[in-house]
Amino acid sequence: MSLPTIASLGGFYAAGGSPVEVAEATLARIDAVADPALFITRVPPEDVRARAAQLAAEGPQGRALFGIPFVVKDNIAVAGIAMTAACPDFSHIPEDDAPAVARLLEAGAILLGKVNLDQFATGLNGSRSPYGTPRNAVVPTHVPGGSSSGSASAVAAGIAAFSLGTDTAGSGRVPAAAQELVGLKPSLGLIPTRGVVPACRSLDCVSVFAHTIADAAEVLRVAAGPDAQDPYSRTAPPGWQPVSAPQPAWRLAVPHQKELVFETPEDERRFDAALARAEAIGATITRVTIKPLLAVARRLYDGAWVAERTSALKDRVEENPGSLHPVTRAILEDGLERRTVDAFADFHAVAEARLVSRAIFAAADALLLPTHPGLPSLEEMAAHPIAANSRLGTYTNFVNLCDLAGIAVPNGRREDGIPCGVTFLAPAFTEGRISALAAAFTGEALQAPAVAADEVELFCIGAHMAGLPLNPQVLGHGGRFLRTATTAPLYRLYAMGHRPGMVRVSEGGGSVAGEVWALPAASLGPFLAEIPPPLGFGRVTLSDGGNPLGFLCEAAGAEGQPEITALGGWRAYLATKG
Repeated sequence: MSLPTIASLGGFYAAGGSPVEVAEATLARIDAVADPALFITRVPPEDVRARAAQLAAEGPQGRALFGIPFVVKDNIAVAGIAMTAACPDFSHIPEDDAPAVARLLEAGAILLGKVNLDQFATGLNGSRSPYGTPRNAVVPTHVPGGSSSGSASAVAAGIAAFSLGTDTAGSGRVPAAAQELVGLKPSLGLIPTRGVVPACRSLDCVSVFAHTIADAAEVLRVAAGPDAQDPYSRTAPPGWQPVSAPQPAWRLAVPHQKELVFETPEDERRFDAALARAEAIGATITRVTIKPLLAVARRLYDGAWVAERTSALKDRVEENPGSLHPVTRAILEDGLERRTVDAFADFHAVAEARLVSRAIFAAADALLLPTHPGLPSLEEMAAHPIAANSRLGTYTNFVNLCDLAGIAVPNGRREDGIPCGVTFLAPAFTEGRISALAAAFTGEALQAPAVAADEVELFCIGAHMAGLPLNPQVLGHGGRFLRTATTAPLYRLYAMGHRPGMVRVSEGGGSVAGEVWALPAASLGPFLAEIPPPLGFGRVTLSDGGNPLGFLCEAAGAEGQPEITALGGWRAYLATKG
């Protein structure tokens, strides 16, 4: 069996395959990989087989993850299975599943076990565990990435189709880059963190590792949703989707060259190749400063959030420090010395960084970054355990502080075979947009969700289209791109300064190219209130027979304006202007 994905296993089951066969192949794969540092606690093989047999007897029943094998980072609760957070002395058996785990099991997934991590999720490299360092399945001489090391290694090794990790400072993205996976870091609170051993409780996320963007999005769709018992849980806004259709144009922010750091010239060349790839898929790149974001990132391990880490384990740090990994202990003991008065300076710095972040995303669909400057070898990490680990978080530590969503994807390999990766970041609850962008970047075809019952289609013809100046208005009202389209030949198009006006005519009309977007129905009125006359919304007839709402202009308002119907659309008109 090839690398398992939700799509490939779904096809296998649709053709008559059984979860029992998948379970046997998966157990054989675990034995073949033979990584003694991968699992901390396995689900006994007989229990895996029993779960598969039960699913086979029941049939799919419409369950989204029917018969899909997965693993869970061992700081996420699974009822009846020991949870250690990679600290043997911390081991205990939870009575309840974390909500994320419960939702995956209810959707038909098959749990294989709890996997290794940097102790108490304190690290980005994967070597800070008394259970050993999980093997990097792509390049065994190098770190697997952390703290969700086992979560990434199990998927990269072809054992699990997906896994759950956590991400506070980059733990759901760095391992993805290290092992050529998709690492989806959702918005804060989108997946409940109840049942997760806190690292920084106010910043913790449950993350997803998978081989494809579609798989990561499907797991997110199942696991996301509010939890009334979780004070940090948040409800997604109307119209939220885990995936959307790729847009024909994108606005990307990229840091100024002088603000980027890389371990080797080859790492830098790989990022340059990523920029070229982004332009090839229709992205316009604007250089921006991220200095304030990099500055606030340093406060995550040198500020109030160190104390927040320590607060979750204060009794252990003070009464049983010998149970901790030496590096973890040093970090947590430092938190005991933090002063409350200094914490407020950290909070104010984060507020300032969020202002910078908002300014970036007011003019960009996403921020494109290297996932890390370069992947250290196991030897380099052993020689410089603090410095090498810190460098891995260069581009990840600020993300949760600034309340952003992110998705990490592979970006080829250096000439020496070491994997590289890039990350797309955008404001909270933009998972659909960045997943579509990442799919366009990697060349993965995505099936976007249909228009929901609480959404309406809106045909955009001018500056509200993707990548153009007024598109943020559409995005700000929860819009998501659906498809390009063309009107029936019933309209005339006029250039009215920085935007077009489209007028329906009884004769002599032409076809006009545009884009169909989905908007939450509740946003339609507020959006219309922002549209100045003589423009407004009305029904538009498309060439495929569709009849969505769209931008129309009063005939009187277009009088005396230059007609551009013959060009076929606003983008073509802009092209004539250079």
